[in-house]
Amino acid sequence: MRPVQTVLRSLVALALPAAALAAEGTGSKPLVDWPLVLTQIVGFLILLWGLRAFAWGPIIGFLEERRARIADEFAEAARRQAGADELKARYELELKGIEAQARRRLVEAVAEGQKVAAEIRSQAHAEAVARLARAEEEILHEREQARGLLKAQVAALSIRTAENILREKIDGPAQRRLVERFIDEVGTPP
Repeated sequence: MRPVQTVLRSLVALALPAAALAAEGTGSKPLVDWPLVLTQIVGFLILLWGLRAFAWGPIIGFLEERRARIADEFAEAARRQAGADELKARYELELKGIEAQARRRLVEAVAEGQKVAAEIRSQAHAEAVARLARAEEEILHEREQARGLLKAQVAALSIRTAENILREKIDGPAQRRLVERFIDEVGTPP
């Protein structure tokens, strides 16, 4: 309401000096037509009242509604930003947890691998020792068989040599021939 009062005061302040000057002038027709000025002032006031009632009210209401809507949108944006920041922080924590869990599983897998490798090594060592023991046993067994076979061959050769000695009378050259034949027979299998 203050702007309307200010406008009215300004109009009246301007109109009064002009009316006073016009009244002092010549006796003919006054310069200002007061009924016309008053009619225009009343019309202007009616126009201001109409604008205020029908135009300013809706415009101010629209602007106020728009201001409230913008404030709500800013509040919603701030709320969403806070939610996004919270979600981001939670995801970062989960990601760190997942990374820690992956590292822990990797360490466990390496430890398990080392354990399995140690078991495989010990099992391979045990198998190698067992094979070595079996090989040594086989070698001893084959050595005993070879000794037995050698004893049998020596016994057979000794018997043949004794038979030959008994058949022939042994003298110096005959004994030499007999020994040479014995050596030759020992080198060849029966």
